[in-house]
Amino acid sequence: MSKEYILAIDQGTTGTTAALVTKQGKLFASSYREIHQYYPRPGWVEHDPYEILESVYDCIQELLETANVASKNIVAMGITNQRETTVIWEKETGELIHKAIVWQCRRTASICHELMQTADAEKITKITGLSIDPYFAATKIKWILDTIPGAREKANQGKLAFGTVDSWLIWNMTGGKKHVTDLTNASRTMLLDLSTHEWSQEILDILDIPKGILPQIYDSDGDFGSCEIGVLGNSKLPITGVAGDQHASLFGQACFKVGEAKCTYGTGAFLLMNTGDQIKESNKGLLSTIAWKVNGRVEYALEGSVFSAGATIQWLRDELNIIDSASLVEKLARSVDDTGGVYFVPAFTGLGAPHWDMDARGTIVGLTRGANKAHIARAALEAIAYQCEEVLKIMQQDSSTDILELKVDGGATNNALLMQMQADISDCRVNRSAVQETTVLGAAFIAGIGSGVWNSTSDITEMWTSQKVYTPLMERIERDRKMNNWSKAVERSKTWVSDL
Repeated sequence: MSKEYILAIDQGTTGTTAALVTKQGKLFASSYREIHQYYPRPGWVEHDPYEILESVYDCIQELLETANVASKNIVAMGITNQRETTVIWEKETGELIHKAIVWQCRRTASICHELMQTADAEKITKITGLSIDPYFAATKIKWILDTIPGAREKANQGKLAFGTVDSWLIWNMTGGKKHVTDLTNASRTMLLDLSTHEWSQEILDILDIPKGILPQIYDSDGDFGSCEIGVLGNSKLPITGVAGDQHASLFGQACFKVGEAKCTYGTGAFLLMNTGDQIKESNKGLLSTIAWKVNGRVEYALEGSVFSAGATIQWLRDELNIIDSASLVEKLARSVDDTGGVYFVPAFTGLGAPHWDMDARGTIVGLTRGANKAHIARAALEAIAYQCEEVLKIMQQDSSTDILELKVDGGATNNALLMQMQADISDCRVNRSAVQETTVLGAAFIAGIGSGVWNSTSDITEMWTSQKVYTPLMERIERDRKMNNWSKAVERSKTWVSDL
């Protein structure tokens, strides 16, 4: 039997997926493991990198066993990952010096506040394309070096290694031979010069971060070394594709033309639009980022990050206990015709694009005596659509491009009510991919190009298929009324001041 599969790893915020993708671009089989979330203080979020690594190995083992595929029949491996989550370990031993600080974590808000008051603030945004926010890895690194006893001394001596989750996985998979990352993950650290594609010494000096702890930057379809883990037996599997999860999703959705956009509904909602070989700067709160570097060509994207999408539904399930499972929210929301005037701003960890308000907090407004759990559930779904529309509106303004169609993926796209809400609120077609796991698919596609399975993005475009298209049905006057009320609710969430 000839080699015919690509193994793709998607290490996300809530869990890990391993999948086998055929040369025809089809998802053949997959395996999933949930990972624990740690909340040591309000607004703080951590992961255990050892558990992350174990979840990857377990998924691979289960996948190969259940799919009955031998490792010798796998051509290459691709990795995609939750992006800004920060891991620092000892170079000599591979031991962690702290749990991973997750992208959602707000513990570095004070560092960001101080930085925003300095003359360096505008410079950092200009160099990196990013807003100063605890979301990104840079201030997480600084916090660890400043807080963990002996960490800064070891960093200055070159004894520590920093990485996003891709770097941590590759380090361990290659037996410590490769301390690397790809250009997309590097672009999310707030340490990369977006124009030169190299680490910015200027920003490293501002934040007092030694360059020696940073990984080497490779092209997204580069040679990241060989995976030599036990579950693969004696096989050495080349790692030929790496990208941050949202970049991989954009690739998996075949958004290769300027102006093509996608939204991935996961823990958060992440909207990216391809801007080609041009860096589009936003003065309204969007981020400029690298989409990928494949076949030697760098492409850029505009991005808006909504911090709470699926997390909002999880909150209804786990904290309010008004649904037993996330899949039941649609049925509950459909049991009422509208929200009864209720608006829900799920700013549990602040607001992302376009507001970038790290101090905003979750707010429910418009409650009356007749409001019930169904109204709140429907308001939660509308909140996801409203947040995405805020990003889409500014994305079109900043790029001078009309977005007529939004490709969508992620678990929440199974919710037909939410998808229709998005089409109505955004007044554009919402095109649901036939394969919902486009993030893992994108990692496989990049690895496939890196290993020669496919030659170019044209091959990927030919394999992409749609499952369902939602068209807008809402009148403009109703759309404007709803967005106006939503904006008022958002302002309420920004004015909340807590003494916690």
